[in-house]
Amino acid sequence: MIPPKPPARDRDVSLWTYARLFRRDILSAQPDRLYRAKMAEFRTPFFRSYMINDAALIDQVLRREADDFPKSDRLREGLAPLLGNSVFVTNGDQWKRQRRIIDPAFEGGRLRQVFPAIWDAGRAAVARLGAQSAAGPVEVEAITSHAAADVIFRTLFSIPIEHETAAAVFAEFRAYQRAAPILNLAALLALPRWLPRLGPPRARRAARTIRGLIAGLCHTRLAAIADGSAPDDLATKIMTTADPQTGETFSVDEMIDQVAIFFLAGHETSASALGWALYLLARDPGWQDRVAQEALAEIDPERPYFSVVSRLKCARDVFREALRLYPPVPMMVRENSCPKTFRGREIAAGAQVVISPWHLHRHQDRWDNPDAFDPSRFSSANGKACLRDAFIPFSTGPRACPGAGFAMIEGPLILAMILRDFRLRPQPGRPPVPVAQLTVRAQNGIWLQFAPRPA
Repeated sequence: MIPPKPPARDRDVSLWTYARLFRRDILSAQPDRLYRAKMAEFRTPFFRSYMINDAALIDQVLRREADDFPKSDRLREGLAPLLGNSVFVTNGDQWKRQRRIIDPAFEGGRLRQVFPAIWDAGRAAVARLGAQSAAGPVEVEAITSHAAADVIFRTLFSIPIEHETAAAVFAEFRAYQRAAPILNLAALLALPRWLPRLGPPRARRAARTIRGLIAGLCHTRLAAIADGSAPDDLATKIMTTADPQTGETFSVDEMIDQVAIFFLAGHETSASALGWALYLLARDPGWQDRVAQEALAEIDPERPYFSVVSRLKCARDVFREALRLYPPVPMMVRENSCPKTFRGREIAAGAQVVISPWHLHRHQDRWDNPDAFDPSRFSSANGKACLRDAFIPFSTGPRACPGAGFAMIEGPLILAMILRDFRLRPQPGRPPVPVAQLTVRAQNGIWLQFAPRPA
């Protein structure tokens, strides 16, 4: 089964035409040759950009010489009003300090502790889906966004999505997502720092509201920590973890930045991958039945048990294949801080280096039948080899997403819970069109029909 893929452009275009295409959709703005190239150069009057698909170069940039390739400052231009100085956009010593405080919250033992909250969020998502599907076709991305946001609030602050503040953050984030630009002038041009950045007013208002709501949660939690009544969740763990080098903990302002990126990265990326996984299963009844049979055999909805995670092998492979075909973050941007040589070509300091999971995951010289949906590929020699050096939905190296293990529990579990109770079919006449917004989403949503699965 070949799922939808944006058409690539087949000719060179001017910078301004490219900017217009890029603003509309990052993916279809790219040339078709990137699915075959090991490296491509893009020149503008303002900067040089190099997209790399070569495994050795990706390893050099993201692993071996990661300190020489910090995240580009231009990356944060459009996201700064929401993310501030969060771990997603910082570099150097500031980023290392943030990771030293954050990483312990996502270690293996902590995942076992928050598993019941993920389980409860999954059950709540199935219940909401049952109520909505009775009325007709369902827009799946709304369901998965709701479920992923519920997971974040339950595991971070021990509150469900129905909580007044959680619901308000979720609503404002949807407004931010619709208004935030993919491309702005500061992302293209190296504008001086003193020049004011003017983004869409609606996005700025939503960002201020979200940060204000998060501030309230953080201040409330700080008071609970002080009086000994705080629950043992991720927020408490992060707010009480001291940097082992300095002994300092996050200030409230720093915690607001981190919660903003936890919500953006942990909610938006999981929602994207889960939505595409449901669509792919709706298109492939054979794999849908395999996931459902596994879920019926392994999941007792009345009894949460962490060991089920290792037994949901079909669900895990389907979720992994959805991450391959529709990586939530389609491109990553680094900037080389000193001159380098890539494949015999001199790369000047200050150039942008783009790693594209979207193109790497579909690279025609790496993957067998790269555009096909085939979860069984990960059992083949080709699939195992590509998992090692051509599959980076969570990035890799020291800047790999700290929540990767979290996502690989949440996604397959909620997917299996839904398939245990429902049969899925695509809604006729409404095929999804993938576009890159904050993550890879469907332009007009993913519409599916859900029917209760016979006992």
